[in-house]
Amino acid sequence: MSPLKLIETSPGAFSLLLNAGTTQVDELIEQLGHEPNGYFWEGVAQILVSTEAQTLEGRFSYDPEGGMFCAYGKDRTALQELADLMSAVATDNDRMRKLVTSAKANGFEFDD
Repeated sequence: MSPLKLIETSPGAFSLLLNAGTTQVDELIEQLGHEPNGYFWEGVAQILVSTEAQTLEGRFSYDPEGGMFCAYGKDRTALQELADLMSAVATDNDRMRKLVTSAKANGFEFDD
């Protein structure tokens, strides 16, 4: 089951939500020196878009908080694609470890 929810907030407007601290990889994130909050998950989304799904760039916006990740926009398909990418990372310790290690090697800094 995915920890992410895609909802229609008003006709034609969608939000992709993840409650921070509810994923299978939270303990690993902390072991890697990060806080599994909404800002950390925004970084995960940015990395996934830039490395695995460049076609999603600019198709939605981010609005995370400490306790929640949120991406929003009018393009439901793009948000669903992001949900699929993020869900794969949020449920797999090995993928998360590789993502964080690669991000660090490339100079990416998570804002957590």
